[in-house]
Amino acid sequence: MKNGIVFLALMLVFTSLLTACSSSPADEQQGVSNGGDDDGKLYIPLISKGFQHQFWQAVRLGAEQAAEEFDVEITFEGPETESQVDKQIEMLQAALDRNPDAIGFAALDSQSALPLLERARDNNIPVIAFDSGVDSDIPLATAATDNIAASALAADKMAELIGNKGKVALIVHDQTSRTGVDRRDGFVNRINEQYPDIEIIDIQYGGGDHLRSTDLAKAILQAHPDLDGFFGANEGSAIGIVNAVRELNKEGEIVIIGYDSGKQQIEGIKSGIMAGAITQNPIGIGYETVKAAVQVISGESVPETIDTGFFWYDKDNIDSEEIQAVLYD
Repeated sequence: MKNGIVFLALMLVFTSLLTACSSSPADEQQGVSNGGDDDGKLYIPLISKGFQHQFWQAVRLGAEQAAEEFDVEITFEGPETESQVDKQIEMLQAALDRNPDAIGFAALDSQSALPLLERARDNNIPVIAFDSGVDSDIPLATAATDNIAASALAADKMAELIGNKGKVALIVHDQTSRTGVDRRDGFVNRINEQYPDIEIIDIQYGGGDHLRSTDLAKAILQAHPDLDGFFGANEGSAIGIVNAVRELNKEGEIVIIGYDSGKQQIEGIKSGIMAGAITQNPIGIGYETVKAAVQVISGESVPETIDTGFFWYDKDNIDSEEIQAVLYD
């Protein structure tokens, strides 16, 4: 009996060795090309600029809707804050290491990402930019808001609300991404070109972090007690301004215009501390990014720029069907 048990054990070990040897290296690597999914679906990772704002959760929702419609596999990730350029580059590197069928990318720093985007091109991995483009022709399409036009509209609204004269300041999320540069320049250029009696007295960069933006806004308000208006170029920037105005008891004295439409901005507009804001169409951005990637993979042509639209909203139209459809709280 003892010899029989030993013989059976040896046979089991021998069988296991044969099974292991029959697995080829190609079989072990099969899941890599589609992100670990073995059902044959196309794999498209999306690397966003951040994850902490409601805007990015809405972009993700749109991407997931497109993934379901076109029957593809996606992943969606981004750094904890929009100041973590190195972290985003690491995420882009990891996504490319999985050899995806295409990739969506929203650059925090359009220059830092270029070497990896060149690698994607060299490996025939199509790149679709979203929200924030890059200074390169490598992305085959960019799904985004026309940030220059949107911020110019914000400048027009600011001028109207402060009587076409006075002092204004800006808190912008960064000066390295396409969105940061375009929103700053769209606002500043419109003021300089059309409103000679409005002076832009300061521009600061808060990394999209509401705490840092609060400190910067407080410093500007303390240095310029006669400030008339404040423009916050993204969700974190605008909330930082609102916090600063409240902490310094200047509610009703400063016209605040924001960008994006998270819960706190919506509450700020309804309460009256914020005059209004630009809202994007983040669900549309996510959806169009995945759709364009699928089209490129299928050999279809896509437009270089996919304009996903923007809207001005304030207390007068915030409850309209048109605006409610693009708020992302």
